[in-house]
Amino acid sequence: MKNFLFPLLAVLLWSINAVVSKAAANVIDPAAISFYRWLLAFLILTPFMIKGIIKNRTVLRQYGWKLFILGALGMVLYQSLAYYAAHTVSATFMGVLNSVIPLLTVILSIFVLRTIPTIGIVIGSLLSLMGLIWLVSQGEPMLFFSQGINRGQLLMFIAALSYSLYGVLTKHWAIPLPNWQSLYIQISFAVLLLLPNFLLAKTVAITAANINLILFAGIAASLIAPYLWIQGVFRLGANTTSIFMNLAPVFTAIIAVLFLKEKMHSYHLIGGGIVLLGVILAQQLRTPLTQLFNHHRSKANKKVE
Repeated sequence: MKNFLFPLLAVLLWSINAVVSKAAANVIDPAAISFYRWLLAFLILTPFMIKGIIKNRTVLRQYGWKLFILGALGMVLYQSLAYYAAHTVSATFMGVLNSVIPLLTVILSIFVLRTIPTIGIVIGSLLSLMGLIWLVSQGEPMLFFSQGINRGQLLMFIAALSYSLYGVLTKHWAIPLPNWQSLYIQISFAVLLLLPNFLLAKTVAITAANINLILFAGIAASLIAPYLWIQGVFRLGANTTSIFMNLAPVFTAIIAVLFLKEKMHSYHLIGGGIVLLGVILAQQLRTPLTQLFNHHRSKANKKVE
């Protein structure tokens, strides 16, 4: 039973981080917190990683460009865009969008990894799309078709898509490095990529109002949560562990209401609920579409005979 605490606590920390991202919007420039977060993680990891990195330098030279792309997708685009999006969307919305990442990952896997689509993916994708439209339009779908989505919502969707592609490429490339060494190099590239935007930011001061947010993002969300998640995958398996991500929008909404005083509206519950149902169905209904088509074709052939 205690093994379930690992992914549960990881999801809780990531959910808190969505609220932290929203809280940071008023006290620190997105470029600053993005840079400080990964710089802090880089500095903490360096003493523990440097020996192994030197030992595996041949592998790093061979896969360096792939690690660069992963760092750009997983640390730079995903995290940075979320900080910018937080200026115009609620933490609750961010939590719901993050919950769609497993579904987007499965959809991208069809094209990148050539996995066979399942009944769950088709039904889950349609349901999640309906839920997102309901959420984005605040319960008035016709407004979505006439007005579209705002900048913050678009940034969050791109962020979720970036992290989904990150997950797919991580599996596709299967870089032969220990998890933490791979993460460390990705963080290193992220720090370099984030530096120019940081230097161009108007204000990058660390103050009493934002230092706790930086510390949480750099330590709890960037180091402790991944460690807990990896432990969960090791002890429970990837499929079981991934189910816990469905709790992210629930945790985020509760924390946002309690600490940011965000209001919970019916469209949050309805839209978020439909999205969550779609994600769960995509995870549970694993019958391949090809098997379903073959079954119907077989029945049709028997009728003809």
